[in-house]
Amino acid sequence: MPSAREALLDSAHSALSTLPWNAVRMVDVAAAAGVSRQTLYNEFGSKDGLARALVRRAADGYLAGVEQRLGDHRTRGEGPAELARWTVRAARADVLVKALLTGVWGDRLPGPGGLFAGRRTGTAPPTPTELFTLARDRAVAALGRGPAPGDPARLELACEIALRLALSCTLVPADPVPAPGLNAPNRTAADRSRRRSPARSTPA
Repeated sequence: MPSAREALLDSAHSALSTLPWNAVRMVDVAAAAGVSRQTLYNEFGSKDGLARALVRRAADGYLAGVEQRLGDHRTRGEGPAELARWTVRAARADVLVKALLTGVWGDRLPGPGGLFAGRRTGTAPPTPTELFTLARDRAVAALGRGPAPGDPARLELACEIALRLALSCTLVPADPVPAPGLNAPNRTAADRSRRRSPARSTPA
């Protein structure tokens, strides 16, 4: 059975999936978690404190996934590719992970100003740069424990490139539906010229 803290975080995350953060009410979060509003305030102090804990949990979950998946794939030579796949999946599955990785906070999410105000107390989530570095370093550490880790500098570069490619896909996802007017493959000038010109007969 989850603790009161975890139940409150689950409740807040569920509320955020249907409401903008500024419309999420503490009393409703507490009621959905089955605890009193006073318990919520005892745990987090304020709505900003709840938001910081919620986003921090998202960051920790993403990083734990990095370690788990690269630990599972370290013997297959797919470490950096798996890092990229996990990063894209995690960002698609959770808007908080996407915002943490990209630094793009929409109107529906907690405002970043309040989130990063707790840096002195250590309660604030990592910034995008910090999360990138943590993910890269944890990936390198996980892959470096394999039977044939290879050159650490090359491994770090490979993980960094994988992360940057994943962030590019997160910011500009591939659109499976072609835009209007762009549904036909683009032809080269030579191809178009061949299609317009009649076939020439070859002299005997």
